Order: sequence, then C-alpha cells, then structure tokens
Amino acid sequence: MASESLLRRLLRRPSVVASLLIIAGTALIAVFAYVLAPDATPNAARSIVELGAKPPGFTIRLLPVPRTVVPEPKSWLSRLFTGTPDRFQYVPVNGYFLEGNTLAARHYIDDGLEDTLRFPLATLVPEAGSPPAPAYLQQTIRKHTFYLGTDRYGRDILSRLLVGARVSMAVGMIAVILSLSIGLVLGLLAGYYRGLTDSAVMFVINILWAIPTLLLVFALTLALGKGFWQIFIAIGLTLWVSAARLIRGQVLVLRELDYVQAARALGLSDFRILTRHILPNIAGPVLVLAASNFATAILLEAGLSFLGLGLQPPAPSWGSMIKDHYNFLVTNRPFLALIPGLAILLLVYALNILGNALRDALDVKR
Repeated sequence: MASESLLRRLLRRPSVVASLLIIAGTALIAVFAYVLAPDATPNAARSIVELGAKPPGFTIRLLPVPRTVVPEPKSWLSRLFTGTPDRFQYVPVNGYFLEGNTLAARHYIDDGLEDTLRFPLATLVPEAGSPPAPAYLQQTIRKHTFYLGTDRYGRDILSRLLVGARVSMAVGMIAVILSLSIGLVLGLLAGYYRGLTDSAVMFVINILWAIPTLLLVFALTLALGKGFWQIFIAIGLTLWVSAARLIRGQVLVLRELDYVQAARALGLSDFRILTRHILPNIAGPVLVLAASNFATAILLEAGLSFLGLGLQPPAPSWGSMIKDHYNFLVTNRPFLALIPGLAILLLVYALNILGNALRDALDVKR
C-alpha cells in the first residue's frame, strides 16, 4: 500500500511522469541498442570516410562490397549485447550501371566530386540462390539516411548515440550499487555503534571528503586502468563517501528513538535492529541519494571521456562524442557536439527531477 501511495504521489506531477519516461526509454534503448541502431556493428564503428561530418537527414546510396574475410556467425544473445560484425564494406555511390559482367559505380567522394569504380559482378552477386544481377543490385544498393548525420569519421551519430546510452546507464547503475553498498555498511556501523567505529569511519570520510571528486576519480582511473569495468568501479568508489555520511547521520537520530531502545530492551540482536527497524526507515533518503549518485556518475563518466581518461575508442560514449567534435561548435556543424550534450542534459535533468520528487513524496513533515 505504501509503495502504491508513493507511486500515486509521484505520478501526480507531469514533470515526474516525463522524467520517468525519459529514464525508462533510455534504459530500454540501452538494452536493445544494437537492435534499434541502423549501424549494428560492434561499438557502432562502421566508418565511411567519404561521409565525414554530414548534416542530419543526409541520404546516399551505399554499395555493399563483400569482405575477403567473412566474420563467424554469432548467437542472437551475443548480437544483442555486442553487435554484429560487418560482412560488407560500404562504398557511397551516386548511381551505377552495368558494363557486361562489370558494375560501374559513380563513387561519391564529396559534394560535387565523384569518380567511377568498377567491380566484377562475380565479387558482388552471390552464386547460389541469388536473383539475376540487376534485380539483386537493385535490392542491395539502396538509399541510406543518416537521421542525425555522421561524425568526422563517417560513423552514424544516431547509432553511436544509442549504443552510448548503454555506457551511461551502466555506469550509473554500477556506481549506485557500489556507492550504496559501501555507504550503507559503513554508515550503519558508524551511526549505530559510534565510539571507535564511528571515529575510524569518519576519519576516512573526512580525508576523502577533502579531495575533489574529479581528482579522486583521476587517481583511481590511473591506478585501475582505462578499461570498461575499471572506469565504472573507479566512479563507484568515489561516491560512497556522501552516502556513508548521510546514512550515518540518519542512523544517529534513529538509534535514540523509543522503538529502537525498546528493541534493545527486548534483547533483539544488533543485526535484526539494523536490518528490520532502522534500515527500512532510512529508505527514503537512500532512494533520493541513489537518484543523485546516478546523475553524478553519468556526469563524471562524460567528463572523464571528454578529458580522454574514460572509455577508449572506438567504444561510443557521449562524453567522447563531445570531445571529438567540440571544435565544430564554431563551424556550420555544431550538432556534432550538441546532440550528445543534449542527451546528457536530458538524462541528468530527468534523474534530478525524480530525486527531488522522491524527496518531497517521502518527507513525512509535508
């Protein structure tokens, strides 16, 4: 009943409904990124150098040329989480015509520039079970639209934006799990037992609190490395300090209340008191802190990637997408940096709105 009442209070506010839709939509995109992305190759890294920095809505025909080394087929689960390796190399063309057993393609180089490339039909048309060459070519050389344009390397921005959502959601979840796990344990112990335990925990917290968060992330990143999981762990290990400090303060208040004193008098174990009587009563602040840490982790990962200390290429990250194209802000292609920046803005704003709404809904004084 309490959860239903909380959800009802949250859904009364249109801004919270919009925030929940943004967060849920981003989570679904993160899971099914390679299903939704036009470029389903690993890391959405299909690079077509002739199509660098094209505007949103740019349309061109792509000629698929089979690669000499065909990648091994992968299971559907592997394709869902890691993408599908490209079996073709794509050549942008403005048109084509047949010259006997040869395909002559008008190779697109740049606006107003093209040359002619010739390919033997035997290298383009599969032998077994394929339609006649003209029909097969008409089916395969189709127009492709880059709805958000391409980056400086000719990669589809929409695909990299969708796959990059997976990085942002993953770093937020891992950071929340790590920070709350460490913060809950240390905060509960420090606030409940006080004394030497409290002094030791607060000594560590005060030392880490004195170090700027970004510098602490830098140090952990350099110590752990720049891999996928290392970055996430480094961010998570820096956010537990605020969690432990907040939880300790809540426990210091609750441990003096009558129902906790009565539980002690009845001889209940400390573990039972902490887990059954204190922990449920600090669920509200913990939920608010989780939303805040989620947003902070996304911003930290974007900042690290922007500075070159986050995920390394070709892995897509919204922060690295801004880093690669921030100098385009003063040119006629500002969307290359604005699109991932807008994605970060919307997701972090939605998380902050949700955190504020949770704080108001769980405030017993209101």
